[in-house]
Amino acid sequence: METAEIRRRWLSFFEARGHTVVPSVPLPIDDPNLLFVVAGMVPFVPYFIGAEAAPYQRATSVQKCVRTPDLEEVGKTSRHGTFFQMNGNFSFGDYFKEGAISFAWELLTGSLDDGGYGLDPEKLWPTVYEDDDEAFGLWRELTGVPAERIVRRGKKDNYWHQGIPGPGGPCSEIFVDRGPEYGREGGPAVDEDRYMEIWNLVFMQEELSAVRAKDDFDVRGPLPKRNVDTGMGLERIASVLQGVDNLYEIDEVRPVLDQAAEMTGKTYGRAHSHVASESHPDDVRLRVVADHVRTSLMLIGDGVTPGNEGRGYVLRRMLRRAVRSMRLLGFDEPSLPHLLPVSMERMSRSYPELRTDFARISQIAYAEEDAFRRTLASGTTILDTAITRLKSAPSVTEPTTEPTTDAGTTPPPALSLPGDQAFALHDTYGFPIDLTIEMAAEQGVAVDEAGFRRLMAEQRDRAKADAKAKKSGHATSEVWRTLRDQGATDFRAYLELTSEATVRGLVRDGDLVEALEPGQQGQVVLDRTPFYAESGGQVADEGVIETRDGARLRVLDVQRPVKGLVAHTVEVLDTPSGAVRTGSDVLAQVDPEWRLSACQAHSGTHVVHAALREVLGPTALQSGSYNRPGYLRLDFAWGQALSAATRSEIEEVANGALRRDLPVSATTMPLAQARELGALALFGETYGEDVRVVEIGGPWSRELCGGTHVAHSSQVGAITLTGESSVGSGVRRVEAFVGLDAMRHLAAERAIVAELGHLVGARPAELTDRVSALLARLKETERELAAARQEKALAGAARLVEGARDVGGVTFVGHDAETVAADDLRGLVLDVRQRLGAERPAVVAMASAAGGRPVVVVATNDPARAAGIKAGALVRLAAAALGGGGGGKDDLAQGGGSDPAQVPAALGAVENALRERG
Repeated sequence: METAEIRRRWLSFFEARGHTVVPSVPLPIDDPNLLFVVAGMVPFVPYFIGAEAAPYQRATSVQKCVRTPDLEEVGKTSRHGTFFQMNGNFSFGDYFKEGAISFAWELLTGSLDDGGYGLDPEKLWPTVYEDDDEAFGLWRELTGVPAERIVRRGKKDNYWHQGIPGPGGPCSEIFVDRGPEYGREGGPAVDEDRYMEIWNLVFMQEELSAVRAKDDFDVRGPLPKRNVDTGMGLERIASVLQGVDNLYEIDEVRPVLDQAAEMTGKTYGRAHSHVASESHPDDVRLRVVADHVRTSLMLIGDGVTPGNEGRGYVLRRMLRRAVRSMRLLGFDEPSLPHLLPVSMERMSRSYPELRTDFARISQIAYAEEDAFRRTLASGTTILDTAITRLKSAPSVTEPTTEPTTDAGTTPPPALSLPGDQAFALHDTYGFPIDLTIEMAAEQGVAVDEAGFRRLMAEQRDRAKADAKAKKSGHATSEVWRTLRDQGATDFRAYLELTSEATVRGLVRDGDLVEALEPGQQGQVVLDRTPFYAESGGQVADEGVIETRDGARLRVLDVQRPVKGLVAHTVEVLDTPSGAVRTGSDVLAQVDPEWRLSACQAHSGTHVVHAALREVLGPTALQSGSYNRPGYLRLDFAWGQALSAATRSEIEEVANGALRRDLPVSATTMPLAQARELGALALFGETYGEDVRVVEIGGPWSRELCGGTHVAHSSQVGAITLTGESSVGSGVRRVEAFVGLDAMRHLAAERAIVAELGHLVGARPAELTDRVSALLARLKETERELAAARQEKALAGAARLVEGARDVGGVTFVGHDAETVAADDLRGLVLDVRQRLGAERPAVVAMASAAGGRPVVVVATNDPARAAGIKAGALVRLAAAALGGGGGGKDDLAQGGGSDPAQVPAALGAVENALRERG
């Protein structure tokens, strides 16, 4: 039975039993604790904890999920992957244990002809929480499973929670016996390879306030209603129904693995065993490829683009691990163009949007592979340089053979690459840590993994803290839920700029307070508001809130900490009236100029997006945006830089739309109707049952959007593109000014052109030719000066050779070249070395301070290197005296520093090293 059919049967079964079919939400989730949806119940959390009223009592879904706690472990076992689909059925205060157990048994054991999965009841083993006598009795009563096949287990196995504060409760898991070839007899408590979990029925009845471990947590109290949350791993049940060993061999994954094996000439399952630890390294790499290609396909499909932080970093890392695994398997050419289409063909059977959007998805993925291939080349060079410096740091000479142990074997690496250098390779150049470790080991060098991971953890913690603080003002979810329980905020931003309102709650430093005093900052929650809360790339409104007593609050930011609640971050101005208090009647007033400019920017973003698609084609889809009064930026899928002519064409199309005075409208409609109309959705956004469709000129620009807009396109005023750049593989960014800011920008450029024309004595139309001629003359003059400087420097070479001295048996020339440029200094050093000949060891060291920054160059001849004297080691000694560093090859090296006064000391350090050696 194909995975797509298993999915279809699940949804049909529960829909026929009164469950509302809820589509999967996109993988990215707006939650400070999570990057992606990690469980099928995540979209329903507000209903489980009572923060929102569930719109249905019963629901079912097949939710896309991604978990990435330890990417390095993917493929080492055959049981876990990063992307998976979770079949779920949910009850919100409706049926509980009895209903959940009855539904599960009926679907699992029902005949194939009746829409069931046709599993043998004798092979199913339920488990229950250790003291859940009710669930134990229901399994006996409703299914007839014998008591010896119902296993009681503790918190680690049969109490479910997300790993973060939120809902939880005891659970009942269902295992299937796969047969003696998979392990020992005796049930799930004996062997979970033979007895594989396929379904978990969670009886959600408690809210957890803190979670320290799987079996260590605090219970805040009972949930407002008892709920049911079940989860069946679609990949796991598919492996059972398709008669294969694991998720890598099901119909949605195995074709990618087979394609990778064919491309690399490998045979999957060379050391095949049901025991994961016996997998051949090639099998592990093939599984990494199959898993990461599929996950990357799904993430890009849901709007994630490769980047250096957050979700983008996870995607980048998986794409690069897949490419790296293919290279380790022996395939050095671009691999994703062969693999990604195979994954799309299989996954599009359940997610047809992957096929229609594949041009954008593949463009982003292929560009990332191309970038990584370049990274491999540059990163390898940087890593080699770092290792060379590490090896040569201790002394001028190095042993030519490695020490050995008494047994004659090479000992473990004595040198270790510092964690900060490994982190820089990863963070700056995208070089994977596992690749750094592997390549360093090949050269006998270890890597400070602990230091690297500490820096990674610090980076992640900062990102999480920043995101959480921005969204919630440091307040806990309990604070916002308490305020939300009083009712949703009446959001009036689309209708008015001024609203009379009442203060429902005040928050300061994360806690509810009764008053905010003059000079204090905090969050204000009103029963209604005209302020637009930051969303969809549009910044929040600015303005003031005034009490009847005359207190004035300047609005700094507006956010939605939980769905349905609007929180205004304010500063209480110093007024005689004093504090603002809970229950105060206020007048909330948006700055009208701010709002108008914000509307111009947001409508301008839609116009630029439509212009991009008109000029570049339908694959140039928006992947992110930001707009504030007078300014917009828009990220879109595109694999190469835009030419000046293309940018001009896009700008012309956009301003042509403004000139046509196109009508702008916003209509709320069901999501299905919006999709039928062809409305474009912003990737990564989550949409509800009803959506707001904004049109500019009807079908010319039709997008799902919750922002504020002008009434006619002409009100945008003008659009001036100011920049275009890359923000990631396959993603470009355009920036623009709109309205008065666009006019100010053009006026400033006009003033610059006029000033330049005055300086060079040319009219604006002649500026390009005149400046080009001046630059050509300047370059020619610079070449002449450089030649003169070099001639002057080389003229003194004979004199320097005559002044050579014997230092420790080495012919040594040390010279302070004062202000000779670095390139000229290198030429002079090489010329002197050549004049000294190769009859005996010779070292040339020269330094200069051109431009106030000291530079030192050291060169050695063949006899000197044969004696173990290396230019790189000598230049480091000299550069240290200058307060800097340096490096290079054994024959020629260069360094620098910050203290020109130490040039004599730097040359003296080289001479002393030679003397001590002698």
